[in-house]
Parts: sequence; structure tokens; C-alpha cells
Amino acid sequence: MNHEFFMNEALKQAKLAAKQDEVPIGAVVVKDGQIVAKAHNCRNKSKNATQHAEVMAISRACKKLNDWRLTGCSLYVTLEPCVMCLGACFNARISNVYFGAYDLSGQGCIPLAEMIGRTLNHELTLCGGVLEKPCSQLLTDYFVSKRQSK
Repeated sequence: MNHEFFMNEALKQAKLAAKQDEVPIGAVVVKDGQIVAKAHNCRNKSKNATQHAEVMAISRACKKLNDWRLTGCSLYVTLEPCVMCLGACFNARISNVYFGAYDLSGQGCIPLAEMIGRTLNHELTLCGGVLEKPCSQLLTDYFVSKRQSK
């Protein structure tokens, strides 16, 4: 599977978020080598704290595949998932999560995923650093521009 191709698709979604003055995070759900859902952050626009790229992409994939179980699906996201999004991945039975930039503000999701996996009896494979530099740079540029506009 071409991880860089799918992460580039997630980056396109993140850039759409930035154009809408949202934190530039994008996600795509892939099954059998095909993208089944795309999304980007839209918390500001929707006025809804749960509208993270990952949650929206999972929701759209469930609707398209007509199942709440996304077994065999992979999620590509430009930033390491937060606790809420990681929980959504487990609950949807996502098989793999590939992320670009590491979230340096938190403790990281890998130890948390191991703990949740034992609790929910579902194994989730996490892999970080896919196109890490462009994913990180997009976030850095966004927050620099926000600080400069104040």
C-alpha cells in the first residue's frame, strides 16, 4: 500500500481546513486500496467540539460502507490522534492508523492505544511519521500566521 499517496490525500484535506480558518488536520479512510471517505477539521464552522477530521472521516466511511464496523480499513491522518479520535478508531474497529506529525503537546497515543486495546479486545496498529515534515510544517505555518494576525 502506498502510504505516502494516502497521506498526501489527507494533506489536501488539511489544506482545505486551513483555507476555512480551521486547524489544518485532514483524514482519509482507506479500504482495499481505495479511499472511501475524506474529511478535515471543522470545529469552528460547525460550532461542534467533536468535528475532528478523524471522527468525520470515520462517520462518512460508516455511512458509505453501511456498517459501524470498519474492519480492514486504515485511517490516514495528518496529526497524531487525540484521545477522542483514538477512541473512535477503536470503536469503529479500524485496523490501522497512519499519522504524519506527532502531537508534541500530549503524551502520545501509542501507550494509550495499547491500554484501550486490552480493554476493548481490539488490536489497532499505529504508525507515525508518514510524511511527517509536510504535515508538521502545515500546522506550524498555520499557528505562526494566527499569532502574527493578533
